[in-house]
Amino acid sequence: MMKRFDDFYREVALPAWNRAGVSTVGVFDLAIGPDAPTKYVFLPFKSLDAMGVAHDKFEADEALLKSEFSNVPPTDPAYIRKESSLLLAFTGMPKLEIPSQVAEKKSRLFELRTYEAHSRKANKKKIEMFNTGEIAIFRRTGLKPVFFAEGVIGAKLPQLTYMLVFDDMAAHDKAWGTFGPDPEWKKLSTTPGYTNAEILTNITNVFLKPTGYSQI
Repeated sequence: MMKRFDDFYREVALPAWNRAGVSTVGVFDLAIGPDAPTKYVFLPFKSLDAMGVAHDKFEADEALLKSEFSNVPPTDPAYIRKESSLLLAFTGMPKLEIPSQVAEKKSRLFELRTYEAHSRKANKKKIEMFNTGEIAIFRRTGLKPVFFAEGVIGAKLPQLTYMLVFDDMAAHDKAWGTFGPDPEWKKLSTTPGYTNAEILTNITNVFLKPTGYSQI
């Protein structure tokens, strides 16, 4: 099933999304996290309207409709389950940032983190915290973001999700080790209204490795 998915996405789905106007498609394998084996697909759109247009083009793509993956019988399913989420980019990072490792054709490790809150107000406060200072601290201390976004549709709402990229786990540990004791971060994280106890209820993260054909 994993090989079938990779063959389909590499040869059919990813090119179909590109033809539909989605220029950058990320496809990842779960490296560390629950529900293995799992594939993650990331599709960036400029707007809801653009997403709708691209989705219609993708669904009507001739190569997609004729593919074996799209026409498997119920006795031989292509996958067990499919789940989707809609995320809205932060104003402090409105666009996807493609990692430099992609152009350099270097290996890379992604960390996908989700922060849950007890209310929409609390979730908005954490987003404000990122937009007004925390993203800048991330960048300065070596935590390289790919995207930051608010959950609009999906699981664990209200929540925000972000993705970071590293060369490897050693680079991950070093960057987070620099971030934790940073004086500016210490000050921001203890500011009334921004403390974890006030605005967060749960943090989860998974580690992802890009497939050989991923464009992120």
